[in-house]
Amino acid sequence: MKKIIILLLLITAPAFAQSWNYNIDDAKALAAKENKNIILVFSGSDWCAPCIKLDRNIWQSEEFKKESGQKWVLLKADFPKKKQNALPEAQQKHNDQLAEKYNREGYFPLVVVIDKTGKVLGKTGFKNISPKEYIELLHSMEK
Repeated sequence: MKKIIILLLLITAPAFAQSWNYNIDDAKALAAKENKNIILVFSGSDWCAPCIKLDRNIWQSEEFKKESGQKWVLLKADFPKKKQNALPEAQQKHNDQLAEKYNREGYFPLVVVIDKTGKVLGKTGFKNISPKEYIELLHSMEK
């Protein structure tokens, strides 16, 4: 019985797996190929309490995983502060460039909905709402 359950989990897990991109050019290429918009998330994964809540309550929810896999390309720009979580220099430089273009105010968390060319469609942050409501909010920016 255990083997059957493990096998089912392995088969169904990829259907709800999130695929975060960490490079804007890769995200744009995938978005163009799949005709999707991009959800760009600016996060402070090891210091920003609302960022951590957003990750736990929304990004990790099964509802968001399912919707994002079908509707969006996900792009994360993380800005950790703890030395042990430091990003490679090239990734940090890339994230800094993304922030210069899309997050000049330095808000965390910041969620930016952009089209496949990089045009901003809308911005939001942490909201204490359900995954369903957050998904609706993101879709409302696409109209």
